[in-house]
Amino acid sequence: MWGKEKEKPQPQPVAPPTTARPSATPPIETTIGPNTHIKGDIQGDGGLRIDGIVEGNIETTGNLVITESAKILAELKANNISIAGAVRGNISANRVEILDSGRVWGDLQIKSLLINEGAYLQGQTIMPQDLEPPQIDSFTSTPRPAAKPQAAPKPPVIEPEQAEASKPEKK
Repeated sequence: MWGKEKEKPQPQPVAPPTTARPSATPPIETTIGPNTHIKGDIQGDGGLRIDGIVEGNIETTGNLVITESAKILAELKANNISIAGAVRGNISANRVEILDSGRVWGDLQIKSLLINEGAYLQGQTIMPQDLEPPQIDSFTSTPRPAAKPQAAPKPPVIEPEQAEASKPEKK
């Protein structure tokens, strides 16, 4: 009481509320390092990151990240694929993003495609969706009446008597 100050309670830090929502992208479970060269097929259910060289086929139900140092000579099948390195082979995925350093030689069968400025793609892109292109015949507009051609104005007709009268006299 005397000489002692009452201790004030310190404010407790407020933690942000946590929401138990799943992350937008599943984590990468497997990494093939930059000093690794694999010849053969790779199959899995999780995310895969490739920094090295792979020759064969790659199939995963997760996401596939191909970094700038990667060189791939394979057929690729994955949920989402991000390409910053070089890929030679056909690709089948839900979504493919080719970053500015990405190089792809092969056909793509995809639902969504994003190509950054500076990226390279040589091949066909197939988007198997049931979208119909717009039909020109389906537009319901009334035909415009054709414009009547305007006749050029006729030059004035000068009679011979008028031509003689307009000549200056000689002295």
